[in-house]
Amino acid sequence: MRNLINFLLKYNYWFLFILLEVASFVLLFRFNRYQQSAFFTSANMVAGTVYEISGGISSYFHLKSANSDLLDRNIVLEQQIRNLERALKEHQMDSITINAIREIPQTDYKLFKAGVIKNSINLGDNYITLNKGYNEGIRPEMGVVDGNGIVGIVYETSPSYSLVISVLNSKSNISCKIVGSDYFGYLKWERGDSRYAYLKDLPRHAEFNLGDTVVTSGFSTVFPEGIIVGTVDDMSDSHDGLSYLLKIKLATDFGKISDVRVIARNGQQELKELDNKIIRQ
Repeated sequence: MRNLINFLLKYNYWFLFILLEVASFVLLFRFNRYQQSAFFTSANMVAGTVYEISGGISSYFHLKSANSDLLDRNIVLEQQIRNLERALKEHQMDSITINAIREIPQTDYKLFKAGVIKNSINLGDNYITLNKGYNEGIRPEMGVVDGNGIVGIVYETSPSYSLVISVLNSKSNISCKIVGSDYFGYLKWERGDSRYAYLKDLPRHAEFNLGDTVVTSGFSTVFPEGIIVGTVDDMSDSHDGLSYLLKIKLATDFGKISDVRVIARNGQQELKELDNKIIRQ
């Protein structure tokens, strides 16, 4: 306490000077309209700049949440597009019926959010590690996608983590087809460039063009029909000459994936058990 009193006594002239300065500025801006207007204009400019900067910072830190919501929405929209295309192909429908199809709830599958914590693209067999495991409902043989397209298939799970076989893996075989065609083949990565894979065993009488979109066929228990895979970049004959070999430019940039969704198809386990019974016979 004594030190505080000594400090105040030592610098009392400075405190008095500051007090008088504050009082003079208050009187100046309070009783002079021009100075008052100039003060509030400057204060508003400073406050506006501060709010703009703080708002920009806040928006930046909310981008991850916004991107996550957009990813969920993109996946749902892709499935709705597939529903519409299938319905329009099978029937001649009016706009009321089409709008009704859009409102069909997506009950065929569930989506689990996950983040990529480890990834490789330069190995012969590339794997991806996710930060969610079976405690969150993720199981082996569930499909993994991001906002651009397919990513891979869950291989193993632990309580808090999952190991995914990337599309960039020699063990990966995903049934795919070209949009507008019922003919299908399987997607295979031939190592090398992470931007490309190959669609094999597509029948010779299948019709397609360069630039056509390739999607999942739905002929498996892993991916629903219509998930984006990529586009046809080039074509050639298979080694036996009985089918096409298509070079596919992948929609997913595997060097940048961070947020993904794991797809759990309803009835997946039942279908898997049925397939296993057929294999054992």
